[in-house]
Amino acid sequence: QVQLVESGGGLVQAGGSLRLSCAASGRTFSRYAMGWFRQAPGKEREFVATISWSGGSTDYADSVKGRFTISRDNAKNTVYLQMNSLKPEDTAVYYCAVTSWVGTTRVDEYNYWGQGTQVTVSS
Repeated sequence: QVQLVESGGGLVQAGGSLRLSCAASGRTFSRYAMGWFRQAPGKEREFVATISWSGGSTDYADSVKGRFTISRDNAKNTVYLQMNSLKPEDTAVYYCAVTSWVGTTRVDEYNYWGQGTQVTVSS
């Protein structure tokens, strides 16, 4: 079993940056692909980014391409989401999650989830 803890959220002005971190427990972290999702009030949880177990393959939602970067450090059991040029529509609770399916963007194919971290972007 894998436990995930997100951090790094907060309040930022439009155009600003934040870096989210997701610390994972468990010896098998490096075997899993990881993903970031977000959920705004009244909306469904949506895919943001995913990264393969080695870090060699990544994918992004169209809405964040060119602004967000996902990365991982397997030695630290941590995955990151660097968010630049933030917009008010990026406001949401951000979750990291674990999957055995490399490259998947489907919520139901992620097995373990963190508790989420709030990101609020003011205009």
